[in-house]
Amino acid sequence: MPTFGPDMATCEVLTFREGLLSAAAHDLVLRVEAFAIEVDPAAVSVKATFDAGSLRVVSALRDGRPLPGALSAADVRDIERAIREKVLLAARYPEIRFTSTGAAPRQGGYELRGTLALAGRSRPLVVAVREAAGRLEAEVPLHQPDFGIRPYSAMLGAIRVKPDVRVRISVPALVSAPHG
Repeated sequence: MPTFGPDMATCEVLTFREGLLSAAAHDLVLRVEAFAIEVDPAAVSVKATFDAGSLRVVSALRDGRPLPGALSAADVRDIERAIREKVLLAARYPEIRFTSTGAAPRQGGYELRGTLALAGRSRPLVVAVREAAGRLEAEVPLHQPDFGIRPYSAMLGAIRVKPDVRVRISVPALVSAPHG
C-alpha cells in the first residue's frame, strides 16, 4: 500500500479570526510538516497519522490572500508554540489519526467515512474527496469544540480563532474514484 508524506502530499489547516479586535489579527494557513497517509486503492481505504506538534505557519491571510511579511519571526514562534502547547496539547496528545471505515461514489470523486482521533477524543468524520489534475483533494471543516479543543483567544477574548477550521489535504491519485 502506498504511503504518502510531506514529500508528495500536503496537509494544511486554515484558521479564521473573530472578536472585537479581529481587524488587528490575521487568518492563518498552517502546514502539517510530519504525517503519513496510507492509501489502499483496492479497498478504497485510508489510514493517516499526523504529528500534532508539527504545525508550522505558512502565511497570514487577509480576504483569502497571503500577506507576505505580515508576521514577524517572533510572531510565528509564538503562534506555533500556542498551537502545540495551548490548543492541541501536543505533549499529551502527540498524534492525530484518521481511519476510514467505508467509501461511496460521489460525483467527481467519492465520500470517505471514518473516525478522527484528535486531542484525546474520537469522532466520526465524512470527507468529500474529489479528483483534480491527477490528485485526490479534500477540504474538511472541523469544529474544534467537538474534540474538546478550546479555540485560541488573546487579549481577554477580544481576538479569537473561530471554532471552525478547515483542513485541506492533497495526495497523488492512484486510481479513479470507486464505482460501487
